[in-house]
Amino acid sequence: MSEAPLKKPTRRTAILLAAGVAVFALLLDQVVKIWVETTMTRADEFEVIPGLVYWRYHLNPGAAFSMGTEYTWVFTIIQATVLTFAVIYALRLGGSWLWALGLGGLAGGVAGNLTDRLFRAPSLVDGSFEQFGQGHVVDMIAVPNFAVFNVADSFIVCSIIGLCAMMLFGLNIDGTRESQKKTKSSDDDSEEVTQ
Repeated sequence: MSEAPLKKPTRRTAILLAAGVAVFALLLDQVVKIWVETTMTRADEFEVIPGLVYWRYHLNPGAAFSMGTEYTWVFTIIQATVLTFAVIYALRLGGSWLWALGLGGLAGGVAGNLTDRLFRAPSLVDGSFEQFGQGHVVDMIAVPNFAVFNVADSFIVCSIIGLCAMMLFGLNIDGTRESQKKTKSSDDDSEEVTQ
């Protein structure tokens, strides 16, 4: 017995899925960061998977590998721009479960790190903004010979890889494939010529 192909989501369903994934990613990221801040002191480390994954409490004022620590405000602007782009693009969704998952994961991950940039010290200190947009991002996942990262970073990287793969393989945001659009366009052109 053959299984029916997965039905494409409606525009509304795709947008709701993207929003749900974004909220899940943001909440999971912030809950894990709060847990790390309340149960660990900076530079604490313990093994999760021996020799492979460690929890290590780290505050990151810059980008990956703590680069650009003097330009934290630039990362805040970039994150706000990417989040805006992801939300606007998500409003175009319709017909692709994968695009909904990818854009939702990207938006949630970026929102998680942007939340740190806006609402953690030194940006927000004792309820007042001291150095707006320059908060340090809480990182906690460490693997050998790599940067310490967080849940939001994981959502961002996985989503970007997925979105790039969809573009590379011609899967459009509406669920069609690039070859299908070209074929339909060619058919339309030939009909116009014969008429």
